[in-house]
Amino acid sequence: MNSVNSRLSDACGGLRLRTTGSTLNLSSAELELKRKTNHHTWASILSLFLWGIVSITAAVGFAPTALALEYNKEILVEANFSGRDLTDSSFTKANLRQSNFSRANLNGVSFFAANLESANLEGSDLRNATLDSARLVRANLTNALLEGAFAANARFDGAVIDGADFTDVLLRPDEQKKLCKLAKGTNPTTGRDTRDTLFCP
Repeated sequence: MNSVNSRLSDACGGLRLRTTGSTLNLSSAELELKRKTNHHTWASILSLFLWGIVSITAAVGFAPTALALEYNKEILVEANFSGRDLTDSSFTKANLRQSNFSRANLNGVSFFAANLESANLEGSDLRNATLDSARLVRANLTNALLEGAFAANARFDGAVIDGADFTDVLLRPDEQKKLCKLAKGTNPTTGRDTRDTLFCP
């Protein structure tokens, strides 16, 4: 009887050991699964964080410049470009009569031989623009910034230039004299007097 009990006890003990072993195996599998899940969660959080930094840097630090457009020889009478960023665009020989460029960024734009008769350029940024042979008859250049523009052979008959800044603008002497007869005001951006920027006597 004792031998039967000892065999039974050995069998039960072995069973307990096997059960305990499977419990241990199950626990280590669960731990491994949790470890992988935690690793995956942290990797996802880090990935989102890095994408956020890259997106913010791209939007703030490395914002692309405006796309330069070509409107050469086009008829754009009464077109509205108000407030647009047209940096380095080209309007060579375009008909822009009565068009609206008020408060537009026209930095480096080519208006070579363009017709800007009665165009509204109020408050526009025309720094380093090419205005050579352009027709700016009766154009509104109030508070425009023309610093460094190339305006040889440009015509400004009847233009409104109150507060315009002509610093370092290349002009024909006869056009400069005409502009000095009209010049008055101070540019709100640079604080320069229009007459001073034209070297008016």
